[in-house]
Amino acid sequence: MASSWPKTLDTIFGGGDQVAKRVAAATGGAFEITVHGPGELVPAFGVVDAVQQEAVECAHTASVFFFGKDPTFALDGQIPFGMNSRQMTAWMKDGGGLPLLREFYRGYNIVNFPCGNTGAQMGGFFRKEIKSLADMKGLKFRVGGFGGMVLERIGVVAQNIPGGEIYTALEKGTIDAAEFVGPYDDEKLGLHKVAKFYHYPSYWEGGGQITMQVGVKAWEALPKEYQAIFEMACAEAHTDMQAKYDSRNPAALKRLVGAGVQLRPFPKDMADAVFKAASEVYAELSAKNQKWNKIYTSYAKFRDDGIMWSRFSDGAYDSYMAATLNKKPRP
Repeated sequence: MASSWPKTLDTIFGGGDQVAKRVAAATGGAFEITVHGPGELVPAFGVVDAVQQEAVECAHTASVFFFGKDPTFALDGQIPFGMNSRQMTAWMKDGGGLPLLREFYRGYNIVNFPCGNTGAQMGGFFRKEIKSLADMKGLKFRVGGFGGMVLERIGVVAQNIPGGEIYTALEKGTIDAAEFVGPYDDEKLGLHKVAKFYHYPSYWEGGGQITMQVGVKAWEALPKEYQAIFEMACAEAHTDMQAKYDSRNPAALKRLVGAGVQLRPFPKDMADAVFKAASEVYAELSAKNQKWNKIYTSYAKFRDDGIMWSRFSDGAYDSYMAATLNKKPRP
């Protein structure tokens, strides 16, 4: 297994590592998967080619990284103003998303499995506070994959840099700002040491799905019981990753604020501009890319229905709780 994630990140790298350990445990050590970090076998962004060309049997990655091959890859990860993690899991598991994406991946000789989700991410660390849309013009911003393509339309200079290289780029001033995931991982990467303004939320990553990509030949060579064990291990890792982020991010955010980090919401005019740019990109892709259009049609409808339902369920509940608890005296 080739991973796109630094080994120091126990949450996101740990998803692939967990699959390997569970598969081994369930087979008494008979089915062994070795997990390799970026650069050990292939670069972080070289994993799709490696799986497709059978240089490795599988890879644990964010499919959105590979939007340059085909923007449709992003629909297996996250797109600006897309689904949150619960909606994405529901679409994949029960809303028709997985069969649609399996058909797409077959063209790359890959079988895909949902294998983690970060939940809604933070917008990133910035050297200077973003007070209006104008502050984004010319900003050299490390932003993963498809979101960068959309942000370029509002004047951002997007940089697609692997996680393990972000700190150095920000420290040296090669970039002005950087996003990765959220407080727990960002703290480990040390981003707060070189930039103090922490903006939220990530409108371009409202639910970061992580994918296990397996070569078709390697998958079909597995005994049926091993296929079942592998699929169950991915499903377990999928929910486990979200649980770890939800458990560890709150304490990490408190530590960051205690270290002097300044939390700031993104200005509304910036969010509105990104939403407009994203809508334009989706309309253009739907008109010229049949693979994108087929999957995005299902994706967008499921997202819109999910947002409508959330108004009366989690969204309404969370809004009340946030407003009420914010009035409660802190111990």
